[in-house]
Amino acid sequence: MDPGEPLSILLANIILPWNTGIVIGLVVMLLLLFCSALISGSEVAFFSISPQDKEKLEEDEGRNSARVLELLQRPKTLLATILIGNNLVNVAIVILSSFLMSMMFDFGESVAVAFLVQVVVVTLIILIVGEIAPKVYASKQGLTLSRFMSAPIVVMMRLFSPLAKLLVQGTRKIDERARENEGDNQITADELSHALELTTDDETQEDEKRILSGIVKFGSTEARQVMTPRVDVTSIDVDTNFASLGNHILDKGYSRIPIFKESFDEVVGVLFVKDLLPHLGAEADFKWQDLIRQPHFVTENKKLDDLLREFQEKRNHLAVVVDEYGGSSGIITLEDIIEEIVGEITDEFDDDELIYSKLDDKNYVFEGKTALIDMYRVLDIEGEDFEKAKGDSDSIAGFILELTGKIPLKNERVKFDNYLFTIEAADKRRVKRIKVTILD
Repeated sequence: MDPGEPLSILLANIILPWNTGIVIGLVVMLLLLFCSALISGSEVAFFSISPQDKEKLEEDEGRNSARVLELLQRPKTLLATILIGNNLVNVAIVILSSFLMSMMFDFGESVAVAFLVQVVVVTLIILIVGEIAPKVYASKQGLTLSRFMSAPIVVMMRLFSPLAKLLVQGTRKIDERARENEGDNQITADELSHALELTTDDETQEDEKRILSGIVKFGSTEARQVMTPRVDVTSIDVDTNFASLGNHILDKGYSRIPIFKESFDEVVGVLFVKDLLPHLGAEADFKWQDLIRQPHFVTENKKLDDLLREFQEKRNHLAVVVDEYGGSSGIITLEDIIEEIVGEITDEFDDDELIYSKLDDKNYVFEGKTALIDMYRVLDIEGEDFEKAKGDSDSIAGFILELTGKIPLKNERVKFDNYLFTIEAADKRRVKRIKVTILD
């Protein structure tokens, strides 16, 4: 071709007649671009879901929402699947585009024109249509796109499972090496605690030390470590009549009471005592159930700093703690969270009974239900060895059961490091009272 020829003549020489194969190829090309756009957008859609969006998904009973939550529980596998699918589709687009270009155009010896069309143009199309545009859309409509793509992603996850596992294992090893290399630059909670010990002196008040120590450990403390267990929770059956309800409230003195149906595993709401004040003179058959407010549920492993943020956002003071099976483990209040920083808060309704007795500097007697974190405070220890060996237990009695694998008998002794636990009271169901001796 002569460079001096008119553009129309050049195009006429380059463009070849179309046939059925070219048309089918172009249709497949458009479908692949559409798939690339959906897969690329799903990456942003899934990983930009906020805690508020997760709550919406949990409230939605649709199958797609449940599928999205299941996928988010395996973020590394999800990301590996999306990247594998997106790269495979993009490679297919490049191969098919090169094949179509050779069928549609005759570039002859014009290498620059061939490069411009086959590489630059195709790359720009993939970049704009398959990457930029869908990700901009996904950043605005993340929930909608994640729901729409949940089923295709599940299918892709099954198809690419072996390759995705290899990628996840490879990245895990890289993460471990990176953590080893960066270990010297990371500041852990233990290091902060040690720094706190070094910077405090005799002039620092004990209350200040306790508050600073509580702040350091606050982010790593879970809800189940400070919650009130279900056996100690004051709750009311939803079928209780109004007269019995009033007597119960006067007897216990709590301002917020969980309401259950049939059993505490099915908490239907929380009753605020202040809501009853306008109805003090109501008849015995007054429908107090209409005053029940919606309960707030949290998982056992919820961190206290996240839970405090939720309480602030929702203006809530009480949450029901649930286990992995959906059963109610207990309740946690705003007061429980604040006490982890400032220490025990008591009012005129709190019982003065002690959860422990100090016999001497080496011997203490604790209630079995005492939380391990409270025992650490009493013994003035960090409790690192206990945390490593406690398993799923959070109380002293649970820790004993974790060590022995059974319910020990009265006067039975269990040794752990330089601590000796003596069972002072127990029955067939639980350990009630334990003596802790600090050995030399």
